Amino acid sequence: MDKLAHYLNTHPADELHPSEIASLLKDMNEKSFDDAVTHIPKELIADVALELPDRYFGDVVESFTPEEIAQSLSDMESDDQTDFIQELEEVDDTIAKEVFEQLHADDQADILQLKQYDEDEAGAYMQVEVYAAKLDHKVQEVVKEFAELKRQDQLENVNYLFVTDEDGHLRYGVGLDDLLVFDFNRTLRENINENPEKYKPVIGHDHDNIYEIVKKFKEYDLNSMPIVDEYGYLLGRITSDDIYDIISEQATDQMYNLAGVNDDAEEDDDLYKAGKTRAVWLGVNLVTAIAASLVIGLFEGTIQSYVALAVLMPIVASMGGNAGTQSLTVVVRQLALGEIAKHDAYRTIKKEVILSLANGLLFAVIIGIIAAIWFDKGMLGVVIAMAMIINLLSAGFFGSVIPLLLKKFGVDPAIGSTVILTTVTDIVGFFAFLGLATIILL
Repeated sequence: MDKLAHYLNTHPADELHPSEIASLLKDMNEKSFDDAVTHIPKELIADVALELPDRYFGDVVESFTPEEIAQSLSDMESDDQTDFIQELEEVDDTIAKEVFEQLHADDQADILQLKQYDEDEAGAYMQVEVYAAKLDHKVQEVVKEFAELKRQDQLENVNYLFVTDEDGHLRYGVGLDDLLVFDFNRTLRENINENPEKYKPVIGHDHDNIYEIVKKFKEYDLNSMPIVDEYGYLLGRITSDDIYDIISEQATDQMYNLAGVNDDAEEDDDLYKAGKTRAVWLGVNLVTAIAASLVIGLFEGTIQSYVALAVLMPIVASMGGNAGTQSLTVVVRQLALGEIAKHDAYRTIKKEVILSLANGLLFAVIIGIIAAIWFDKGMLGVVIAMAMIINLLSAGFFGSVIPLLLKKFGVDPAIGSTVILTTVTDIVGFFAFLGLATIILL
C-alpha cells in the first residue's frame, strides 16, 4: 500500500499510468490489495482492471459503484470498452448491465457494434474512433481540424490520415510526414493525384481472421490499419498496441497447448476447472504410456536375459523425446509466425530430419562407447547406437510432420502434438532397441 500511495502522491494525475499501478497492486498480499484497490484514481478504474490478471478483475470492479466504473469506462477507446464489458459480463452480468446503461448512447452503440463480431474476426479488435478526411478538403483545413481534435484528446496514437470519398468509402492513406509536405492550399485529391499509388492503403476487412491481420502488420511494418466492410466503407482501425497483445496471447496459448493445459482455465481461480482440463490430457497421456508399455511387454524374455537393457531403455526414449520436442517446437512456432508456406513442407521436414540424423550419429557413438565399457559387451553398444540413430531420425521426422498435418486439417498444431510425438518416439525407441537386442544379442 505504501508504494502505491507514494506513486499516486508523487505523480501528477496526467502522468499516472495504469500498468504501473497494476504492477504495484500485484506485489501486494490479499489484505493490502483489498485496501489499496479503493485508492485507484476513479478515472483509471477500468484501465487498471484490464491491466491486471483476470483473477483480480472481480476484486477491482466490486470495490466501486457502477456509476464510477461507467465514468472511467467513458474515457476509453471503443475496443477497450468492449473488452471491459465482456469481461465484466463473465464476472457479474447484472453489474455489467448496470454499467452499460450508465454509458452514453454513442458508447453503447459502439460496444454493441463490436460485440457482434466473433473473437477471431478483425472487427472485434478495431477502434471505431477514427478521423477521416474527405478527398476534396483543403490540406490546411484538415491539419487545423486534426490539431484541434488532438488538443481535445479525442485522438490517440495517430500517425496516419485516412482519406475517404463523400460516401465514406476508404480511398487513400497518408502518413503525417507526407501530409506535412503537401501543398496546404490545395485539396487532398490534388496532392494525392501527383502519385496516387504511393497512398494506396493496406486494408483489412471486418470479417478477416485476426491472425491474417497480424501477418499484414508484420509484413508491411504497420502502426495502424484501416478496417472496412465488404463495400469498402471505413469502419475503424486496428492499432499496433492491439497487435502486440494478440501476438503475446498467441504465444501464451501455444506454450499452454504444448503442455496440454488451457490458458483460460489456468487464469481462473477455480481449481476444479483447471484440474479438469489438465486431467483430460493426463488421461490421454496415460493411454499412450500404456501403449508404450505393451511394446516393452512384447520383449519381456529379452529383458530378463539382459538386465542391462532395462537400465539403458530410458536413455533411448528420453533422447528421442527431447529431439522430437526440439523439432516440434521449431515447426509450431514457424507455423504461427507464417514462416512456412504451403509448398514449403518438404524443406522443413528435410531440415529437421537431417539435423536429427546428425545428432543421432553423434550421440549414437557416445552412448555406444559408454554402454560397451559400462557392461563390458561390445555388441550391446552397437545395439543401443543403432537404436539411438533410428529413434532420433524418427523424432525429427514426426516432430515436423505432426504439426504440419494438424495444420493441414485445420487443427491448432500445438494442441496434442506433444502427446502424439511422445507416444511415437517411445514406441519406436523401445521397439528398435529391444527388437535389435533380440536379433543381435540372443
